[in-house]
Amino acid sequence: MTTSEMFTEFIDNLKIDNEEQISGRYAEITRVLNKHYRDSESKTANSLQVGSYGRHTAIRGISDLDMIYMLSDDEWARFKDGRQSALLQEVKGVIKERYPRTDIRGDGQVVVVSFDNQDVEVVPAFEQTDESFKYPDTHDEGSWPITRPREEIQAISKMNGDKNNNLRPLCRMIRAWKNKHGVVMGGLLIDTIAYNFLDDTDEYDDCSFGDYDVMIRDFLEYLAEQKKQEYYYAPGSNQKVYVIKAFQGKAKKAYKLCCEVIEAGQTASANAKWKKVFGRPFPASSRKLVNASARTWRDTEEFIEDKYPVDVRYALEIDCEVKQAGFLEHMLREMLAKHLPLLADKTLMFKVTECTVPEPYHLEWKVVNRGDEAERLNKIRGEIVRDSGWGEKKETTNFRGEHEVECYAVKNGVVVARAHIDVPIITR
Repeated sequence: MTTSEMFTEFIDNLKIDNEEQISGRYAEITRVLNKHYRDSESKTANSLQVGSYGRHTAIRGISDLDMIYMLSDDEWARFKDGRQSALLQEVKGVIKERYPRTDIRGDGQVVVVSFDNQDVEVVPAFEQTDESFKYPDTHDEGSWPITRPREEIQAISKMNGDKNNNLRPLCRMIRAWKNKHGVVMGGLLIDTIAYNFLDDTDEYDDCSFGDYDVMIRDFLEYLAEQKKQEYYYAPGSNQKVYVIKAFQGKAKKAYKLCCEVIEAGQTASANAKWKKVFGRPFPASSRKLVNASARTWRDTEEFIEDKYPVDVRYALEIDCEVKQAGFLEHMLREMLAKHLPLLADKTLMFKVTECTVPEPYHLEWKVVNRGDEAERLNKIRGEIVRDSGWGEKKETTNFRGEHEVECYAVKNGVVVARAHIDVPIITR
């Protein structure tokens, strides 16, 4: 496959595949609120789709939808004097009548409607003369902050047009990288930095799919070289977009891998290497599909993307205790950092060391054996199994190879955090 063919198919694979369901949820919630507050059955009036979906930068698997519902001046008179919580509770009650079996809760500034595979965050707000919105904030008593999503949508749309429709595909590709490597970056932060990147250069003003390998490489370098800062300013609105967790280290690793793929040229292994950057959505090579019939080993690897939507929003980290005869020798990440060899006949205890996902959620694990020896022994593994409830996975170093372990946090039927660690086992 040529670079253009690979990235054309990649972008197509990122397209949202449940738009009818999403539109239906937006429409029904709008209708319910209009019926209560406006005596109208309209499914579109007085609501605005915002967030990644509203900016058209979301990808398949999006699990966090945002909408603003615009209330009238009469309602402002009822709620303006310190009744932010009462407003959220009233909106919650109205929606609950329509969805009595659905988990619906007020959460500080929004009403969250939790469907099986998606949260719709409804922001009840009052439109101002400059097209901004006042919304309730129960975290700050008596506060009505201002948000300007229309300006953000317009800025993204204009920049996308000015850059030959390349901004939105760049935002989508970075979301795929984020989901593959468990990078904790909000959608508006991704869109903001991608906007700044293209705004700072004219090199990609006329580029097309055949140039996306170089564009993504250069963006990841740009991302890796960002100075650590608490927030950025969103395009259009100039509002603060906060950084949740440092992303530079993972961006640097991805940049190096991009360099290797591009320097090697359009080889048979290019697709597999790009998959290491972007994960399941990147297309497999046609040669790999042809060679599958010639395998002497059984490919048992499963992929989390085939079980759940993936939309990483929280941090998850794992490490591994390396033991011999019951005694702790090292932590695996420490060994990898110091380039210490991991030998056979060790006991490995993988553990979750950080997880910011709010309860309830559950964990799942995947262990994959790579290399000639795993194939010869027909022990690729790769099945995804549910955690026993302790956040641990016990393994042993039976044979050499570049093995991998992943852990996933699943909440409301969506993978919202993931972690990965390499397990390179050698023999003396």
